[in-house]
Amino acid sequence: MIKVLIVEDDEAILEGLKDDLEFEGYSVSYAQDGQDGLEKALTGRFNLIILDILLPKINGFEVCKRLRDSSISSPILMLTAARTEEADKVRGFDLGADDYVTKPFGANELMARVKAILRRTEGKGSEENSFSFSDIIVDFKNHEVLKGGKRIHFTLMEFKILSHLIRHRDQVVSRDELLDAVWGDAIVSPRSIEPHIVVLRKKLEKKPTIPQHIQTVRGVGYRFKE
Repeated sequence: MIKVLIVEDDEAILEGLKDDLEFEGYSVSYAQDGQDGLEKALTGRFNLIILDILLPKINGFEVCKRLRDSSISSPILMLTAARTEEADKVRGFDLGADDYVTKPFGANELMARVKAILRRTEGKGSEENSFSFSDIIVDFKNHEVLKGGKRIHFTLMEFKILSHLIRHRDQVVSRDELLDAVWGDAIVSPRSIEPHIVVLRKKLEKKPTIPQHIQTVRGVGYRFKE
């Protein structure tokens, strides 16, 4: 059975999420502050963690960071206020979040995001076993990225974006194509891609502001160059 942990202090939102997820047949655990959520995430084995940013005791960013520092690889879907700046989203992705949903959100949007993340977790197949460029090795089979021989953390979404770009290297990949390949049928704005690209460049490029490998093709999308 798919196990989901919700970390949310707003009781109305928490109850709504819990009801929707249980209706889909998922097993749901929950916490109403960051400390309790962190402890449950560290000791349980969850297929997905839904994590609010503004939490009592420990905020969502810190919970996310501590989980990734502890090698907890469960996908993390963060809940953010409408006023959240793009820089905050980049920060979340940089710390290891897999996706964001902005409050207020509809049940259909939330469940579409949840199902898309769970599908990405299940599907890790690849035509190539690995691919290397510069001092980077992308191991498709084991879902790992090595830089200078050291493993660097990638979220499922980051890995899927990178994999798709590599498999279509030297081709221009449109934003719409990336949305279909990575998010599937989830309702997502094309602007959601850019924060992930920023994080990928930070992790892979020698000069992230002058990328050699993950290039932007203005008005169209992106291209991967060896």
